[in-house]
Amino acid sequence: MSDALPGYDLAYQGKVRDLHVPAGQDLASADAILMVASDRVSAFDHALEPPIPGKGTTLTSMTTWWLRTLGDEAQLAGDHGPGGDALARIPDAVAGRALLVRNLDMLPVECVVRGRITGSGLVEYRETGAISGVVLPEGLQDGDLLPEPIFTPAWKAPKGQHDENIPFSRVVELVGADAAETLRSRSMDVFAQGAAIAASKGLVLADTKLEFGRDASGAIVLADEVLTSDSSRYWDADALDAGRVESFDKQIVRNWLLSEAEAGRWDKRGVPPVLPASIVEQTAARYAELLERLVG
Repeated sequence: MSDALPGYDLAYQGKVRDLHVPAGQDLASADAILMVASDRVSAFDHALEPPIPGKGTTLTSMTTWWLRTLGDEAQLAGDHGPGGDALARIPDAVAGRALLVRNLDMLPVECVVRGRITGSGLVEYRETGAISGVVLPEGLQDGDLLPEPIFTPAWKAPKGQHDENIPFSRVVELVGADAAETLRSRSMDVFAQGAAIAASKGLVLADTKLEFGRDASGAIVLADEVLTSDSSRYWDADALDAGRVESFDKQIVRNWLLSEAEAGRWDKRGVPPVLPASIVEQTAARYAELLERLVG
């Protein structure tokens, strides 16, 4: 693990994000958590090398902008605006790529909403005719618009294990009927708002992954990253109309890894190959362009 920041102890290091707690506190009882977005990139449940320059700052800016745009800033601890008290508590070493957030009891469900069929959803559809138990029309092709957005949750596996697509009935078993319905309805609402705003910027929001947690009162709060280029697929609308998919996310990385697998240079299980400089540069540029398109 990396060294702790001044005034904080490193409590958890994920593939992409690190969680720090005020010195002397622990993750279970900390009054606030410093969530730091690194420049690390992951794909197919693997952490990759080298990092993508500027990625952490870009994703943090995107999450903050979406939370404010959606009017859903409940996960933030303190004021993250210019001169806000939260910013004063963020060490200079991670300024711009860290958020001070409330301590939530995270729910073990990744709330995926799909407006178009692609990626792992397409693979499952071709095998079963459904995604997470949601039966879809026959004959759908990669990138096709679904009749309506669908909620296709996944069980959030412990670190080192693969997430698993699950039917809604399994979500009910995991969190209870009321909470499951809240997760579905709020996820669908966030996706609808995000897709409409993206469309106004000439973008297509193909799908997204959201996470939620309970606060001290038991209320369910939107958490972690929101509608970023790591958690969502964004495509250029004009290019899609012309029959091309131009993505603003880490699909560039996924495509390169798939090409390495198809060429027999990676088995999708062992240590993944090192990303070439050209892929790193292209990905960084697309992340930055998406933020500019959205925020201006």
